[in-house]
Amino acid sequence: QVQLVEGGGGLVQPGGSLRLSCAASGSILRLNTMGWFRQAPGKQRDLVATVTSGGITNYADSVKGRFTISRDNVKNTVYLQMNSLKPEDTAVYYCNVRATTQRTPFQEYPYWGQGTQVTVSA
Repeated sequence: QVQLVEGGGGLVQPGGSLRLSCAASGSILRLNTMGWFRQAPGKQRDLVATVTSGGITNYADSVKGRFTISRDNVKNTVYLQMNSLKPEDTAVYYCNVRATTQRTPFQEYPYWGQGTQVTVSA
């Protein structure tokens, strides 16, 4: 019902920058909170940042001051600008949105992207 297409991952040196994007499509009625999570090898999937439909943002302590989340409500897209990247930021980054759809107009459900690899290494 909701398809998420991610892009922007890759290999970057420490101190570098990357911008992730995630475009939502399908039978969407309303996109509520949108966000990014990440999962490093052997670790659990952790919250990176979220942004509500009203623009309120929330960040993990480890990325505050370095990452910026934003959304374009016309394009149904969420972005993650990542600056001053560190090796410990290496992970698969997953987009997550909470949405109501034509089939579920009164109940929002979470949807996940396929993940995009971010590798920070010299």
